[in-house]
Amino acid sequence: MQLNKRKTVILSVSIVTGFIAGYLYWRFVGCTSGSCPLTSNWYSSTLFGGVFGYLIGDSFVQKKQAEKTENSGNTASTR
Repeated sequence: MQLNKRKTVILSVSIVTGFIAGYLYWRFVGCTSGSCPLTSNWYSSTLFGGVFGYLIGDSFVQKKQAEKTENSGNTASTR
């Protein structure tokens, strides 16, 4: 149960961080001519940042789960 709670917190923080990063990218770097599909609107840039944040957060969660499974398998085989 603790792993699900931890996973939820990590993913939530990474998604919100991605939203903020996407918005800030639009605000300070974004395309003003409208020819850039991801950075011409604040909402598309923010959404893209949230998706990117989710992908990064999920990769950290998957890595932690794999390490935990690998470590528990090693201790069981040495007994």
